[in-house]
Amino acid sequence: MSKTIQTIRGMHDVLPEHIGVWQHIETVVRQALDAYGYQEIRMPLVEKTELFKRSIGEVTDIVEKEMYTFEDRNGDSLTLRPEATASCVRACMENGLLRNQIQRLWYMGPMFRHERPQKGRYRQFHQIGVEAFGLDGPDIDAELIFMTARLWRELGLKDLRLEINSLGSSDARKQYREKLVEYFSAHKDKLDEDSQRRLTSNPLRILDSKNSNMQYLIKDAPQMQDHLDDDSRQHFEGLKAMLDNAGIVYEENPRLVRGLDYYNKTVFEWVTDRLGAQGTVCAGGRFDGLVEQLGGKPVPAAGFAMGIERLVALMEELSVDIPANDPHAYLVMVGEDGSQRGMQLAEELRSALPQLRLVTNCGGGSFKSQFKRADKSGAQVVLVLGEDELANNTIGVKDLRAGAEQETVAQSEIKDKLNQILFR
Repeated sequence: MSKTIQTIRGMHDVLPEHIGVWQHIETVVRQALDAYGYQEIRMPLVEKTELFKRSIGEVTDIVEKEMYTFEDRNGDSLTLRPEATASCVRACMENGLLRNQIQRLWYMGPMFRHERPQKGRYRQFHQIGVEAFGLDGPDIDAELIFMTARLWRELGLKDLRLEINSLGSSDARKQYREKLVEYFSAHKDKLDEDSQRRLTSNPLRILDSKNSNMQYLIKDAPQMQDHLDDDSRQHFEGLKAMLDNAGIVYEENPRLVRGLDYYNKTVFEWVTDRLGAQGTVCAGGRFDGLVEQLGGKPVPAAGFAMGIERLVALMEELSVDIPANDPHAYLVMVGEDGSQRGMQLAEELRSALPQLRLVTNCGGGSFKSQFKRADKSGAQVVLVLGEDELANNTIGVKDLRAGAEQETVAQSEIKDKLNQILFR
């Protein structure tokens, strides 16, 4: 016997018993984004490698260590998308969506990074992303944060903490970068290998290091707030005023720099202590220079992404109630004639009651075994089509969850009976 094939390490199946929470999250997100006037966009899973090198930054962990990159048959270097903001920008530029237009867009789907698998971090993971183009004020930053706060309420999530920071303009960051290089160069012997490499290429990323032995050094480093330009400072103060007016609690975290090079001005993260080391549930900010960086005309932009796996884990950790997705009814049928009429009747009911989730008992079996299947399915109502019911053009109806006695109704009245039990 040949060896069975298993999933790739760090990539997981989502089984039917767990899919309900995924679908609930997706439904709530779709409804919320629709309420804010955002439109869905879908991009390919595979892009040219150059797209991510130019957008994310070549001296980042994602590009240097984590991307799934390969050559196709034409010799082109392609990459499974590690994030989708760059893909969204590319799609908008290629299809003319940014020409003197405001765009509010969102997407959902899998991303790929070759990381060390651990709780809350997988090599194939799923994100919901939101991007807004053509708006340069702090009001759109605030709207994105308002939206996420509303999502947490509607999903029943608690214990999420909002952290915000400003990275300033590119000129301000350049001056700040020089201060960081000067500071960390004086302590170069205390830096780990990654940080020493980043010292000359991307010193801001040192602030994002998770190395516990370096935290005291990072804590005493120069702060971005002391080097903000006036426009960025005014923008940040405007954002904070809007958050204050909305009653949204936040913490200013001067070490929040995000892991992607294209961010500027506002950055934010929603974090939790409920998921261990992988505590970031949602993160985003402004990326005003990315469109120009990818070859287009300058367009202001802001957005965020949230990890679905982490949302699922948090909902399970908090034991958030999820609306049941069990079938409403289960149709028990006896004999060949029962199956013939039952399959026909089931189609009639699905057409008459579009909201009805109805499972038919395919594969035969005794009354006892079929009732066991009905109970196991989670259905509220069992419909019984036996010899007597066939002969009298009736059907048995038993409400399993109410513990009521089985009733017999005419087949012509079953739609109204189900409507009465299930939907009123």
